[in-house]
Amino acid sequence: MGLFYKEYGDSSAPLIVFLHGGGVSSWMWENQVKYFEQNYHCVTVDLPKHGKNESSGEFSIRETAILCVELIEKIANDRKIVVIGFSLGSQVLMQMMSIRPQLIDYGIINSVAVRPSKWMKSSIAPMVKMSMPLTKYKWFAKLQAKELYITDEQFPLYFDETKQISSNSLINILKENMSFSVPEGFSKANGKILLTVGEKEKGIMKKSVKDILTMNKNCVAVKIPDIGHGLPMSKPKLMNEIIENWINNLPLPDDCVPMDAEG
Repeated sequence: MGLFYKEYGDSSAPLIVFLHGGGVSSWMWENQVKYFEQNYHCVTVDLPKHGKNESSGEFSIRETAILCVELIEKIANDRKIVVIGFSLGSQVLMQMMSIRPQLIDYGIINSVAVRPSKWMKSSIAPMVKMSMPLTKYKWFAKLQAKELYITDEQFPLYFDETKQISSNSLINILKENMSFSVPEGFSKANGKILLTVGEKEKGIMKKSVKDILTMNKNCVAVKIPDIGHGLPMSKPKLMNEIIENWINNLPLPDDCVPMDAEG
């Protein structure tokens, strides 16, 4: 299993690594890369079984995290390291911070779930087998794309990639995603960690944020009003402002509503 990645910007500048969510690939970060490549060394990764890594081995959050750690260690050269994840990519980021607690200086964990569901896990295979034929139809793909705030311009690429993935690979990815819990060692991660969740996201996402807050003292959490599962693509300017302020130790935008473990 390998990683396909692309580099942008100044290779001597601080490093920002972007990890996409499930069902998309590194193109989801195009608005962030265009903004940050002027002053940073940006790296986008296609996770196994996604995008340019479709022919790779089966997806494993832990194995993917190890590969991402190895990539960063190869190219970082003692620079400031920022890693930004979304959904499945956020789970990979949390695993990375558990494997190498001292590696990442700033982590931004967007829309992550850390509450495993045995019922959901057992239901994945029959649900995928039933819905898989529908993924070949544009009308169905457009319904899915709308939930992720994928634009009309991005849709053709999204549609092509969804048609590539096999049912077995999708089942494996979803099982990894729905089995994920806060990894052992995450409490020792010493980077500055920001958690974001959309106000309109599912309850499991908000509960997951509260769980994570109790497990690492370096975590800060915010809720974004009027947004569901897809902040980087839905509100790219706000996402860019959040990233820039966080990694430069500046106050977060007014749109960010502070959260704590209680509420």
